[in-house]
Amino acid sequence: MAILDIRQRAGYLFVAVILGHVILISAQVNTRSGVPILEAVTFGVFAEVQRAASVGTSGIRRVWSGYIGLRHLQTDNEELKRQLADAQIELQRQRALADRTRGLERLLALRDQSKLMTMAAEIIAAGATPDFRTVTIDKGTRDGLRPDMAIIAPAGVVGRIVIPSVRAAKVQLLIDRNAAAGAIIERSRAQGVVVGGVDERLQMQKVSEAADIVTGDLVLTSGIEGIYPKGFIIGRIELVEKNGPSYKRIIVRPAVDFTSLEEVLVVLTPTPARAAAQGNSE
Repeated sequence: MAILDIRQRAGYLFVAVILGHVILISAQVNTRSGVPILEAVTFGVFAEVQRAASVGTSGIRRVWSGYIGLRHLQTDNEELKRQLADAQIELQRQRALADRTRGLERLLALRDQSKLMTMAAEIIAAGATPDFRTVTIDKGTRDGLRPDMAIIAPAGVVGRIVIPSVRAAKVQLLIDRNAAAGAIIERSRAQGVVVGGVDERLQMQKVSEAADIVTGDLVLTSGIEGIYPKGFIIGRIELVEKNGPSYKRIIVRPAVDFTSLEEVLVVLTPTPARAAAQGNSE
């Protein structure tokens, strides 16, 4: 074993000596460009190490830059989403404002055409039960409102004031089952009374057997009850049923869409019948 170890050590020493000679010779021998071989080899080895390190660093930089860019992109994306949401909200606000403006323009046109003293009012609440169809408007006794003043809209008759308070008033809609209005057929001038029915439709009653009424006829207010001004649209005849010479049922579809009402006009000018009644009471 001792002899083997001596031989291994001698071999290692021999290799070391050879390498030392090679290094010395490399340090003294130059390449064609005049650079020592040892320096050239050393530079090549270190260059490869530096190259590998540079590649690793560049990769890390690219990953980090990508991460930072992704964070910026995410932030920009969230900001764009917020701006889009704000734009959509503003668009809805502008659309609502435009709808309200158109509604007010129609009310002004109706007021000018009717030649009546009126007051614009906004609906602020609706009745809680379907049996009693009412709405609440934002005008009251301090604005001059009184019971039985007619409420109209550009499409036609809405109803009448039943309970005014100081700053608001309850309006009984024409489709309420307890509501009624004098009516006349525009084409034939046949008269009757329109009362609230079911399914947001009206019924025309107390019609003469000789009256000429057909589907599609336009129904107007007659003003006979002293509440509604004469000549305002109530609706159109939708169904006519006869039982012999008499009328069994006459259904009127209202001209007003009561589900989409927002603004109305309160008629301040008394009807001739009410004016006469007020004059007699005085």
